[in-house]
Amino acid sequence: MISFRQYLSLLGGLALLLFVLSGCAGFGKRLESPRITLANIKVQETKVLETVFQIEIRVFNTNEVALEVKGIECDIELNGKHFATGVSKAETKIPSYETTLIPMTMYSSILDIVIGLKGLSNTVKLKYRITGKLRLGKGAVPAIIPFQSHGELPLGGLSVPNNT
Repeated sequence: MISFRQYLSLLGGLALLLFVLSGCAGFGKRLESPRITLANIKVQETKVLETVFQIEIRVFNTNEVALEVKGIECDIELNGKHFATGVSKAETKIPSYETTLIPMTMYSSILDIVIGLKGLSNTVKLKYRITGKLRLGKGAVPAIIPFQSHGELPLGGLSVPNNT
C-alpha cells in the first residue's frame, strides 16, 4: 500500500516531468519550424582545398512566442549537390512574428564547389536548398528546431572580395 506522502511525491514527479517535456512554449504547444531564406552570400577567402563564405540567412519566427536562439547549424546544396556546411554561435532573440538576419561562416571544399557548379554554362539561376537546426536556449530543456528551405539565386548574386 502506498502512503499518502508517497502518492503526493509520485504526483509531483509526474507533474514536473510533464512540465519539462512540454518545453517553454506552454503545455500542448509545439514550436513551428522557422522559415529560412538565403539573404546574402559572399566569398571571404579561397584556399587550395577550401573556400570560406560569409552568408546571411533571414529567419522568420512564425510562432506565438519569441525564439531565444543560441546557435544554428546548416548545410547548403546547390542544384541538388552538397555545397557548404557551417555553424554559428548566433545568440539572438527573435520576437514572435518577426524576422532577423543571422550571419554565418560556411565552409566548402573545392571538390564540392566544382561538383555543385558543374554544367552551369547555360543556367541563369542556381537552385539552393538549406537544411539545418536552430538551437534554442532558455527553459528547462534546450530545444532544437529543424528547418529546411529552398529557392533560387541569380548567378550574378555571388560576389568575390577585392583583394587589392
